[in-house]
Parts: sequence; structure tokens; C-alpha cells
Amino acid sequence: MDISSRRIFQGDTVIWVVFFLLCMISLIEVFSAASTLTYKSGDFMAPFFKQLLFLGLGTGVAWFFHAIPCRYFKIIPLFFLPLCIVLLLVTLFFGSSENGGARWLDLGIRFQPSELAKGVVIVSVALILSHMQREEGADRRAFKLILTITGIVCTLIVSENLSTAAILFTTVFIMMFIGRVPMQQLGRLIAFFAAIIAFFVLLVTILPQKAIDEVGFLHRMETWKSRITSHTQETTNDTLFLQEHAQEAHANIAIASSNIVGKMPGNSDQRDHLSQAFSDFIYAIIIEEMGIFGALLVLFLYIILLFRAGRISSRCERSFPAFLTMGLALLLVIQAMINMLVAVGLIPITGQPLPLISRGGTSTLITCVYFGMMLSVSRYARKNDIPAQHDNPSGADSAEQAFHSNEGLA
Repeated sequence: MDISSRRIFQGDTVIWVVFFLLCMISLIEVFSAASTLTYKSGDFMAPFFKQLLFLGLGTGVAWFFHAIPCRYFKIIPLFFLPLCIVLLLVTLFFGSSENGGARWLDLGIRFQPSELAKGVVIVSVALILSHMQREEGADRRAFKLILTITGIVCTLIVSENLSTAAILFTTVFIMMFIGRVPMQQLGRLIAFFAAIIAFFVLLVTILPQKAIDEVGFLHRMETWKSRITSHTQETTNDTLFLQEHAQEAHANIAIASSNIVGKMPGNSDQRDHLSQAFSDFIYAIIIEEMGIFGALLVLFLYIILLFRAGRISSRCERSFPAFLTMGLALLLVIQAMINMLVAVGLIPITGQPLPLISRGGTSTLITCVYFGMMLSVSRYARKNDIPAQHDNPSGADSAEQAFHSNEGLA
């Protein structure tokens, strides 16, 4: 047995390094930023140990998935896609509300089905693109099947969590572009969604608030409208801005007071004023405490993850693991960029956590699953000398055939 086969953490070393660095930053900054949680619980170590528990479990989850040959991931859509649709439907009607949206489901444990659904959709899209590749590009039926699956999931998510649906749709769109889906189909899709967005903007502008509240799927539109309006409107009254837009204002103060070099971890002043300092605005706390170095470090870690995923994808003999790796990396990096843009005040508040850094249970564990799957692909990509016929076990083949048995209907 050689040394590499005895390594506990196999797969791409760079991705493992990125993973553990993000975990370390998470522990430091959650411990520092969770002062509001500390005040509520009366135990200043409770948020730290809870995050440590989730990251510890997440590391185990990542290791477990990285040990599974990536060809077995083809089985995931067959079982989990119907399950996710059911869970999203239940959440839509019976989910618990947080920040005005019913995003959580309590089945003994409290979790977000949308987090699970995102990954399942990415695996499904990767499977479809790989199965329907032709010499000239993806089969035109691939677009219809992908749009059906993504459309159903995004429709169930969008009314309660617009930003998550937008991130998922954007990721799938880029995957279709990479997968050589005909540009004519992608162009029509862009035009269609531009028309839909214009229609809803006009609808919100014309309809009175009472009418919007009475229409179930429009009840979150006023929230979206107010966030965009408050972000785009300028005010010369600093006191009024601080009162009406406390989160954005204190995030700006945190960044401005970093003085380039930062105040060092544990010395944040604005964490006591930001109710989501440990989640949505943790990047602002990172900048306040670690300065420009911390800001660039976090940014570069996600960029490195994306480029490393691209390199791994280019080394894959088969298209499914290549599409899967790029899809998961894009999903994480786009979400990270959205969080960072919100924290620095460039876009309206979305409620998206910073992957693997923000405090969280469901998001942390699911993100670790994504890392584990990418690491599994990196292990597969190193074994280019394995004969092609060994790539698909009978179980994965039968699952793939079952998943595509109705493709003619798409």
C-alpha cells in the first residue's frame, strides 16, 4: 500500500486547504460576531461550541462523501428530487416563518429544504447534460428537461426566497452554457425571464398594497420592493438612514472603521448593532476585524475554489463529474459573491449566508456535502488510467436509465 492510499483526506489538496481555512475563519468570526446570541443565551461560549459542532459534523460529512466514487452520485436525483419537491411543497404551506418568509421546516429537526433542493438540482442538471451530449453540443431535449426540473423547484422556492431561486437558476444557466446547450434556446430563455421580471415590476407598481397582500404568491413582493427602493434611494440625513436602514448602516460603519489593517479578531464594535452579524453581514465583521487582508483572503479562497474546480473538471474523462464539479463550485461562489456584495453595500439585502463561514446548521452541513462531492470527483479525476467500462456500476447505470426513461416527454 503506497503513502497516498493511506492518507485520511484524499482528493484535491487545495480544496481541502480551502475547506479547512474557511472553517477556521468561521469559528473565529462566529465567536466574535455572535454577541447578540451570547446576550440571549447568557453563555458567551455557546455560539462557538454550536458552530464547532456543526463544522465537526460537516467535516465528517465531507469526508464521507469524498470517499464515495462520484459515479454513484448519479443515483441521487432518482430518490431525492421527488423528496425535495414534496418537502418544498410542505414548507410552502406549513413552514415556519423567519424574516417574513416560510423557509424552514420542523420535523423534529429544523432545516431548510431549499438548501437540499439546490444540490439535487445541480446533480440532476449535470446528469442530463452528460447523458445528452452530442458531437455538435447538447441535445435540444436537454434544455426542456432541465428547464422543467429547475422551473418546478425554483417556482416552489421563489415566493419565499427569491435570492435562493435566483442563485440556483443562474448556476443552472451557466451550466447549460458550459454544457453547450444551443444558444438559440438560451437566448429565448433570457428574453422570457426579462419579460416576466418587467411584468412583475409593473404589477407591483400599479397594484395597491392591499391587493398585493391578498394574492398569496405576491405577499413577499413588497419586501423585495422596499429592499430595492431603500438601496437605490439616496438620503442626506445620516440619522434617518441609521434608523431606517440599521443593518446596512452599521455594516458600512464596520467596514469604514476597519482602517485598512482591522481591529483584530474579537474587537468588533458593530457586532452589537448588527442582528445578523454572524450570518448575512459576517463579511462586514471580517473586514472590520481583519481589514483589507481578511477581505481579500476570504474573496481569494472562493476564487481559488472556482478555478480549482475548473481544473479538476478539465481532467475528468467523463462529462458527468466535470459538470457536477463546476455546478457545485459555481453555486457556492455565486452565493458567496452575493453575500459579500450585500455586506459592502453594492446590492440590496438578500439573506444569503456566506458559505461555510456564516453561522448555520443546514447550510453548513449541505455546503460540506458539496465539498465532499467535489473532492470525490478530484479523486476520480486522478485515476485517468482506469478503463472506461469501470466508470459506471450497474446500480448507477440503472438509475441513470430510469431517470431518463421519460425524456421523450420533455
